Amino acid sequence: MKRLKLLALPLVAIMMFGLTACGQAAQDGPPPEADQAAVADQVDDVDDDVIENDVEDSAIVDDGNDDNAAVNGDRDWTIVVMPKLIGIPYFNASEVGALQAGEDFGVNVLYVGPTDADATEQVRMIEDLIQQGVDAIAVAPNDSDALTPVLRRASEAGILILDWDTPADPSVVHYSIQQIDNQEYAELYFDKMVELVGYDDFEFAIITGGLNAANLNIWIDLGLEYAATAYPNLTLVTDRVASDESQQIAYERALELLTAHPNLRAILGYSTPAPLGAAMAVQERGLQDEIVVVGSTTPQDSIPFLEDGSLDVGLLWDPAKLGYLTVFAAIEALEGRALYDGQDVPNVGVISVDGQAVVMGPPSLWTIDNARDFDF
Repeated sequence: MKRLKLLALPLVAIMMFGLTACGQAAQDGPPPEADQAAVADQVDDVDDDVIENDVEDSAIVDDGNDDNAAVNGDRDWTIVVMPKLIGIPYFNASEVGALQAGEDFGVNVLYVGPTDADATEQVRMIEDLIQQGVDAIAVAPNDSDALTPVLRRASEAGILILDWDTPADPSVVHYSIQQIDNQEYAELYFDKMVELVGYDDFEFAIITGGLNAANLNIWIDLGLEYAATAYPNLTLVTDRVASDESQQIAYERALELLTAHPNLRAILGYSTPAPLGAAMAVQERGLQDEIVVVGSTTPQDSIPFLEDGSLDVGLLWDPAKLGYLTVFAAIEALEGRALYDGQDVPNVGVISVDGQAVVMGPPSLWTIDNARDFDF
């Protein structure tokens, strides 16, 4: 059945601060991997003389509403931002934002992470950072449970702990830097899928990044709960399929799904490589008019697939802003200032704060009509 055309999409304007896209053209294989030794060198190069931070001394003491309060303090802070992995466009863009915040506020920001979505390697790197005595670690866990013990040791050593992009164990973090409202984002996936297919009685599949990725599981779980009431006639053909944050693996899994389920009408992709891999499979099979693909991916990487209809709509946020906000939040906490609901963060915008949870804002959506308007 030929899909209904998307008539209009709400565009959330994104104010960029000079991010140069680190886009990666769609390809038949996963993104090139960085040299693991180089990543280790990044960690080992942390200055041994960095002053150790005492979290108790840096406790939140100010609930004032002084907008844009992050300024250079008396301490030479070293803030580590650790993604799930390095070398893919999403986390490349996050790095740009994190490093820009470090430059703007005069702090030392290290952006280091594994070359694969590997929790064990994240644990090893955090252990090294504890020995180096950095002041703050903001991590996007590949497996939140696996990182809890080492993050607790880091906190006990006087290191401020935050999570970003993906939640860690709430008991070990000071702030959890979140991209969007989880419920809103989860529902958006299903609403757009049903809108594009044109009816709500069909088979669909889910390709995710990693089965232990907390943020992806939250969005999928909330979306399925929502769909059970809003779209009860939908049929999920199989359990969520892992792609290990690899576009190539997502492509291979999508081909398997298309073969095993000839009545499949839609694929939802969670994690930025997943919808691109699914689109590659749809493109190869020539099923652009039969299969809807919706997922979280970067606009520039989406363009080749949006052009021929193998990807229908992308939804995400500006990852550079997320990196920037993460560093800003770490500075505020280290300086003893509390983030607050409605705060206007430079180069980010107005944030929502509820206890530990710091939410950046609503997602953006793009089709071929507006994808080129974004710089990442």
